[in-house]
Amino acid sequence: MTANSSRVPEGAGLGNFEEQVLLAVIRTGPEGYGMRVRRELERVTGRAITIGSVYATLDRLEAKGLVMSSRKSADANSPSRRVFSVTGRGARALAETKAARDKLWDGVNLRPLLREV
Repeated sequence: MTANSSRVPEGAGLGNFEEQVLLAVIRTGPEGYGMRVRRELERVTGRAITIGSVYATLDRLEAKGLVMSSRKSADANSPSRRVFSVTGRGARALAETKAARDKLWDGVNLRPLLREV
């Protein structure tokens, strides 16, 4: 780890919710503000997500250098929104997390276990 302890060391991986939030930021594109990210997560996962957990995770990801944010407003009369985008480092963390998951799933056969359910 570098002198800046808030940075994620290479290969540290992402938590499940961090991964989902990063993917939702990418999926929402230029409209990646907190509430839109939350709605995307709820739509895709079918779970209720609190806006506080989304913002706490976005803040943590930004501190790690995996997302960046800027203030944008639709026009001069509307309030600004904090819009998030995934950084190159964030994209790398997603790729590493996906690769690790794929390795773990390689050779796993759930069919026999699912018959028991």
